[in-house]
Amino acid sequence: MLRRRGAHLQGRYREENYRFNGPGKSTRNTTLRLRVLDGGPRGVLTAKGPAKFEGRVKIREETEIEVSDAHAALDLLMQLGFQIAWAYPKHRTMWMLDGVAVTLDVLEFGWFVELEGPVAVLPEMARSLGLNPDRALRESYSVLARKHLAANKKAAKTGVSPIKAIA
Repeated sequence: MLRRRGAHLQGRYREENYRFNGPGKSTRNTTLRLRVLDGGPRGVLTAKGPAKFEGRVKIREETEIEVSDAHAALDLLMQLGFQIAWAYPKHRTMWMLDGVAVTLDVLEFGWFVELEGPVAVLPEMARSLGLNPDRALRESYSVLARKHLAANKKAAKTGVSPIKAIA
């Protein structure tokens, strides 16, 4: 559908995402994440501010830097007192369509579509792709990953499928 609409493939890769807790209060209002791309050595270090919502559109400030050696960056963060709170793998495919980045993410707990672009066009772009903006998730992948992990632990104890436990 994206190719048919004239979207341009920007990239496809596997990520290992590390979400950190920092020393003291350093990450209370900021999420710090290191993404290792295709097993390394390349990566991206991202700091995200608190999420705000306009309707169902999540808005947050992000600062990203590319790192040439993600494993060294991971070691550096650990030496500075940051600890890995949790990690999760992700397969990502990125497209550009009419000035909007359309990202398709596959994680062990689901398939997701993320749209990034001018706030005014996102709801209509979502509808044009067959998505309902009213069903947009408010939770981050980090929160969903934690819920998935908790559901798997509960499933191991109770025998209930983790998919049913999350839903």
